[in-house]
Amino acid sequence: MSQYQIAVVIGSLRQESFNRQLAKALIKLGPPEFTFKKLEIGDLPLYNQDDDANQADSVKRLKAEISASQGLLFVTPEYNRSMPGVLKNAIDHASRPYGQNAWAGKPAGVLGISIGAIGTALAQQHLRNVLAYLDVPTLGQPEAFIQTKDGLFDEAGNIGAGSREFLQTWMDSYVAWVRKHA
Repeated sequence: MSQYQIAVVIGSLRQESFNRQLAKALIKLGPPEFTFKKLEIGDLPLYNQDDDANQADSVKRLKAEISASQGLLFVTPEYNRSMPGVLKNAIDHASRPYGQNAWAGKPAGVLGISIGAIGTALAQQHLRNVLAYLDVPTLGQPEAFIQTKDGLFDEAGNIGAGSREFLQTWMDSYVAWVRKHA
């Protein structure tokens, strides 16, 4: 049985964010041979191409953690109908300098949660466009545009009974995607 290290990128820095809660609960649905490492992106400097030759230690750490993974899991909110700037900043750092894209070839899953009725549909689409350019094979189906509602998480922070089957199906599809492409 192979072991898979999954790099989890949460597009929100807020400690109590719905997306951080979703990521924490979702990784519990993964199989035992999958381990999940939440990547720190809040300490990255703003991307500046002038720094490509001398990347900050936080950028080197991020790129090393991505390189050590067999898959990617993006859990992102939607800010102003797109992905958060902190997420785009992390993506830009780890894809540079040109020709040293740490994301390339890593199978990915994308989902997110918000209070809005369409979940994070637009943020996910923008993220998928960027990932396609960066040569990241991204799970297309099932899509998961999740609206936060009472009962989504139980008292222990797990996925609530009403959403568990859907999100387990999503996780099972993601696991199969990683196994196929890793």
